[in-house]
Amino acid sequence: MNQSNSKWTIFPILFGFFVMGFVDVVGISTNYVKHDFGLSDTLANLIPMMVFLWFAIFSIPTGMLMGRIGRRNTVAVSLGITIVAMLLPLFLYDFASVLLAFALLGIGNTILQVSLNPMVASVVSPGKVTSVLTLGQFLKAVSSFLGPLIAGAAASFWGDWKWIFAVYAVTTLLSLTWLLAGVHEEEKKSAQASTFATVCSLFKDRYIVMLFLGILFIVGIDVGLNTTIPKLLMEKTGMSVSEAGLGSSLYFSARTIGSFVGAFLLARIASDRFMQYSMGIAIVGFILLLVVDSLLWISILVVVVGLTCSNVFSIIFSYALQHLPERDNEISALMIMGVSGGALITPLMGVLSDALGQVAGLSLLLLCLLYLGWISFRLQKRK
Repeated sequence: MNQSNSKWTIFPILFGFFVMGFVDVVGISTNYVKHDFGLSDTLANLIPMMVFLWFAIFSIPTGMLMGRIGRRNTVAVSLGITIVAMLLPLFLYDFASVLLAFALLGIGNTILQVSLNPMVASVVSPGKVTSVLTLGQFLKAVSSFLGPLIAGAAASFWGDWKWIFAVYAVTTLLSLTWLLAGVHEEEKKSAQASTFATVCSLFKDRYIVMLFLGILFIVGIDVGLNTTIPKLLMEKTGMSVSEAGLGSSLYFSARTIGSFVGAFLLARIASDRFMQYSMGIAIVGFILLLVVDSLLWISILVVVVGLTCSNVFSIIFSYALQHLPERDNEISALMIMGVSGGALITPLMGVLSDALGQVAGLSLLLLCLLYLGWISFRLQKRK
């Protein structure tokens, strides 16, 4: 792709990061669907599992697809799948169709995440790639923050929360149109071919396995909190489902602020030390979240955990790429596979929540935080 056109082509690409954030609507949607169909936590948590399962299945095939049709066309495919996913619940609303819609959303988002990030590198200078990717993650966080607000507005003003899918479908269509109109040239195909064998061979490296599990757990924490914070508020404070959904927005607003501020702090503080401080505060805040009952303290602690967890994904991802830079394609595919943590953690939380309550389900996330704290010390020892 022509570098001289990057000042124009970067905008439709960045807008794709905003669409990428639509996947986090699964949190508030899970609560609405549970309410609509009278589901148990175990059944309701099948919804986020249907979203994030596909990151384990489609990450490597997407890398292979990019080598054949190019990144621009691969992004276009992902946006097309997302539009179909958003339209389905508007025309057919039962539990089976909801599962199918969120499965398609997960497939589309997997393809989008694998193909959109390297697309940035093809249109900006090497020195600006990190800052632009950080801006993309900020836009994704803004989108995640807006999701519960849009769902609540749709329920209040339009009488049905499902109209959020219409908003998302139209926005994704605009993104697809802008991409096809604004990004004309295909970037050069990567000379580094990824296969299942080359990616799986990375599991022989214990350091990469440690970081892969870190990605899996931080995504599990994000999805688990996104899904469980409204339930926790309803259980402890008696809030309605529409009011409790604002808890997810509170968490994502904290993540949005954290990702914006973190981009500046990480330029001054070593990332391993930054992660140590963040995880220490997060662990203490999370333990307190399990025991407090007041709305004020729950809200404060949700913000604390959101702020401290906001930059963990990017820190771990960067360490993985720096470990074997000559194999960045395979490492990128493997790390995106780790996003499937959302499909693994939430069903286990659902089982614990059904048996012992929401606090028991959240305790599983505390174990994930403890592991991330351990990783932060391991990273410093390797320096």
